[in-house]
Order: sequence, then structure tokens, then C-alpha cells
Amino acid sequence: MMQWTGKLRLAVMEERNHWEATVLSLLFTVFAVATTAIVIYGAYFGGITALLLRSMFFSTVSTAGLILVGSRFANPAIRLFCYALAAFALVPGIHLYNSYFDIIMRGAMSTALDEWIFLGLLAVVVVLVRLSLGWALIVLMGVALLYAYFGHLIPGRYGHGGYDLSRLTSTLYLSTEGFFGLPMGVAVEYIFLFALLGTFLMKIGTGGVFVDLARGVTGHVQGGPGLSAAVSSTLMGTINGSAVANVVTTGTFTIPLMKRAGYSANVAGAIEAAASSAGQILPPIMGAAAFLMAEIIGVPYRTIALAALIPGVLYVLALIVAVRLEAGRLGLAPDPDAGWQLFKSTVLGRGYLLLPLVGLVVLLFAGYTPTRAAVYCLAFGLLIMPWSRETRIGIVGLMIVCRDTLVSTLPIVAAVAAAGAVIGVLNLTGLGLMLSGMIIDLGGGRIWLILILTAIASFILGMGLPTSAAYLLLAVLVAPALTRLGIEPIVSHMFIFYYGLVSAITPPVALAAYAAASISGGDANKTAIESIRLGFVKLLVPFLFVTMPGLLMVGSGIEIALSAFFASLGVIGITVAFAAWLVRPLGAGERLLMAAGSLLVLWPTEVSALDPATLAARTVGMAILAFTLLRPFSAQPTPEKPSSTTP
Repeated sequence: MMQWTGKLRLAVMEERNHWEATVLSLLFTVFAVATTAIVIYGAYFGGITALLLRSMFFSTVSTAGLILVGSRFANPAIRLFCYALAAFALVPGIHLYNSYFDIIMRGAMSTALDEWIFLGLLAVVVVLVRLSLGWALIVLMGVALLYAYFGHLIPGRYGHGGYDLSRLTSTLYLSTEGFFGLPMGVAVEYIFLFALLGTFLMKIGTGGVFVDLARGVTGHVQGGPGLSAAVSSTLMGTINGSAVANVVTTGTFTIPLMKRAGYSANVAGAIEAAASSAGQILPPIMGAAAFLMAEIIGVPYRTIALAALIPGVLYVLALIVAVRLEAGRLGLAPDPDAGWQLFKSTVLGRGYLLLPLVGLVVLLFAGYTPTRAAVYCLAFGLLIMPWSRETRIGIVGLMIVCRDTLVSTLPIVAAVAAAGAVIGVLNLTGLGLMLSGMIIDLGGGRIWLILILTAIASFILGMGLPTSAAYLLLAVLVAPALTRLGIEPIVSHMFIFYYGLVSAITPPVALAAYAAASISGGDANKTAIESIRLGFVKLLVPFLFVTMPGLLMVGSGIEIALSAFFASLGVIGITVAFAAWLVRPLGAGERLLMAAGSLLVLWPTEVSALDPATLAARTVGMAILAFTLLRPFSAQPTPEKPSSTTP
């Protein structure tokens, strides 16, 4: 028993009294396992009413989360407050379960007891969000609640009749329009389940397979450690979908490897941050936003996954080219310990660990629901786990997987609870539609100005939020402004999705870049700036979605092919211009000319447009790019032939 509790004890509890740490660790693990059981049962068997499933899920997660955050405080009074709040966090789920039919019979009209529980639930959400995410989302939720309550005091079209505590309780607590709305449904059905799958695969060694496969493919190339980091972190990101989590897991290995190879601390951290951010936009999971987007837009998951494919590949292409050029500029050597032999031995020895992921993709494209596919892949992973001694983790290991999954998803669950309250108020008051109208009014009907305003709003609202929470808020607040202009829904939602995520590598938040800097020892802001240079595709490509919808698989085959061709050419040109090196250093004039040619290739009109201006712009752009990209190679001095004469 003592051996079990020692393995399960959380690091933040190590300094506490031994018995307190043991009890807290066991309680946390119990709630983590209970949460996992609720999620898997709901995903596989179903049959649980949405309100009950979501409330029970939130109760177990928030109780465990408050135990965790409370254990971090040295002040006994604060710890006691967090533990008391943790005990109360169980009440909403239990109350709704016991009173569900009574609530239905009275039409979800709240009682005095419901209102007190609602206020306590609000306190739970505020504390969780504050201690796991900061103040930004609390301020947003507070403004929304104040607007709902005091709306009768606001003159003009933005005012309303006001909603008292009873109505807010009915909407935000007793229905699926508030705390337990669609955001919480996504958390219980997708986010936790796929985080569990990713954590389990990492635990049995799939992450190491990714790293070694990447080293095997890229190790023989100049600057191989940087390319290995880019590829492996990208692959890892497709599992967990969290840029920061990816940095702190793979970065501890890849960043020191890059620094030993000769990359500076800032560049090594930036490569890791930019690569770790790729998983958010690459199928199959996209931080669970892919499934959420499919539900909101009303299209099959397959459509979202295919739409995300070309832009995601463009991002990775630009990153790989930039990393390779940086290695050439620094004159770095290949990775001496990597190569095809490592690739071969990894595939033959541990390649079977990738089978659950292969199965996931096959099941998703075969039409299985994401939840059912994830459960099957978990079961498949459990079947292959005993094949090798290195992958056997046992019952305690599985409990640690449940615990680690809850720790990683706690900020997301807190965020979606707050986001659910905000979305509930927006729907209750009708403010959501008015906000999109405000953006259109400010843009004066000019689509490019509206796109810029939408990008700025998406960037600000997405700061510091997890992938799914950021997308949820933007889908309600910002995306309607673009769809009202006649832009395809999938284009609108992908646009706001990209700009909602860019804050991971962009100051003033730049969580992924700052996390990478803490590992590399580099300057945080310089690392963030380098991350933007490497990940500029997230800033550029969303605007191309409007003029080149073929990038999202919208349109005919020729339009998709032309969009991919022009976008690839433009992205490579801009990447080289940013790198300032191509077999030799590039001058300022060459870089400006290369950037200008790239922008002409990306001329902002429909890719199928055949008007003279568009044809001329793209033709001139390709000619400029051909000249500027080939000139450095032609200017290289040819080695002298040895003399045939003998002395």
C-alpha cells in the first residue's frame, strides 16, 4: 500500500505532512479514476442525459482540481478554504442527479435552494479559473453576468429588460445553456477522452517512437536535431493538441539536443514552440476542436479533417524549410547518432505502438463517431501494452494515466465552464448577434477591413485560452460576422480558429514560447519573436482561406490544386526571405524582392480568376521568385579542377 501511494503522490504535495499528502493523493486519484469511468461509460454506452453527464463530470473534475490547487498553498487557511470548496463542488452534480425529474416537472424554474447552489457553483468556477488560467476569463465572465443582471440600466439597442438571479439560475445551472452547455459537453465527450488516449500512448512509449522516427528520417541532414524536433513535436502535438503541454514534454529532450548541435537558445526554444503549436491545427484531433467545429457548422468530421490538412501541411513545410535554412546559415552538422538505421530499428522494434493511432484515423474516416473510435483505440492500446516489458505499466500506471489526464485537462474544464456561462448570457440577451453586427458596422462593409478587425478580436479573445475554449468563444462571438458577409461557414470558422490560437507563440501571452524559453535558458521575448518568424503561416494563411478556399478543400479539383501550388510557392518564398540565407547570405534587396514576388503569387483574388490583373500579378510573381530563388545557386563559385599536369 505504501508503495502505491508513493507512486501516486503528486509532486506539489511532497512538502506537506506525510499523512496529509497520502490522503490527498489517494482522494485525487479516486476522483481521477471516477472521472475516467464516467467519460468512458458515457462515450461507449451513452444513455446518460446530457445535463446529468456534464454536471457529474464537472463535479468530479472540479473537486479533484480544488484538492490539487489547494495543496499548493502553504497557508493553512487558504488550503482549508480550497478543500471546503472541493467538497461543495460535488453538490451540483449530486443535486441535479437526485432532483432531475423534479426540475423537469417544474419547467426548470429555480427554487431558493437552486439559487444558493448556483452561487456556490459560480464560486467554484471563479476559483478554478483564477488558479489555473488567471484573471482574463474571470473578467469576461463577470462582465457578461453583470450585463445580464443590470441590462435594464443600459440605454439604446444594447440594453435589455434585465434577468434576475432566478432566471440566471434556471439558464446557467438548470439547463444545458450555461455551465453545462455545449462547451462542457465537448470537454466530457472529446477533450478528456482524447487527452486520456494521448496520455496513455505517451505512457507506453509512443512519444519516444515519434522522436526516434523523426531522428531516423532527418538525422543525416544538416541541422538534423532541429528537423527532428520540428517533426517529432509536430507528431506529438497531433495527440495532445496542447502547445504548452507538448513543449514541456518533448522540449526537455529536443531543446538540449538542438543546443548541443549549435542552435542558439532562443532559436532552439522557438523551433520547439512553433513545432508544438502545429498539433493544434493538424488532423486528426486538433485539440478536440475538429469535432466541435463539425458539430457547430453541421458537417461530417471528415470534412473538417480534410479542410485542415493543406493549411497544416503548409505550416509544417514552412517550419521545416526555415529550420533547414537556419542550420545552413550556422553551418551545423548532422546528428551523428541518427539515421536510417535508427529509423529501421524503431519501426521493427517499437512500430507497433503506432497501431492505435493508425486505428483511430481509420475508424474516424470509416464513419465511426469520434468517441466510439477513441474508446476502441484505448482498448487496442491495452491489448498491445503487455507485448513488451518496456510498455507494461500495470494497474498503478493506469491510475497515474487517469491522474495525469485530469491534471492536464483541469485548465480546459475550468475554461469551458466559464465559456459556457458567457455563451449562455450571450444567447439569453442576444448580445452575440449584436457583437457581430458591431464588427460589420466598424468595417463599413469592406471585407478586408472586417477580416482585419475579426483577426484582432480573435487574437485578443483567444489569449491564454486552451484550444477548444478559444474556438468556442470565437465561434459564438466573432464567426457570425464573417458568415453574414456571405463567406463559407468553414472558411469563417477556420479563420477565427487560426487567429484564436496564434497567441501561443505571440507576445504578450506566448505561453508556448515562454515555456520553451524556460527550458532553453533563452530570453522569453526573443524566443517568442523567433517563434513568430518560424510560425508566420498562422498569420498569413487565414487570409488566403477567403481568396483561396481550395486550401480548405472547397471547390473543384483544379481550384484545390492551384490553391495548394500558389500557397506553397508563396510560403516557401517568404520563409526564405525571413531566413536571409539560401546556400549563401541574402542581401536586403534580394529578400525584399523575394517577399514581393511571394505576395504577388498570393494575389488576393479567387485562384480561378482569369482577369488580366490577376494573371499578370501571378506571372510576374513567379518570375521574380524563380529569379531570386535560383540566383544564389548560380552565383556559387565552382570548385577548381585539379591540374592534369605533373610537376
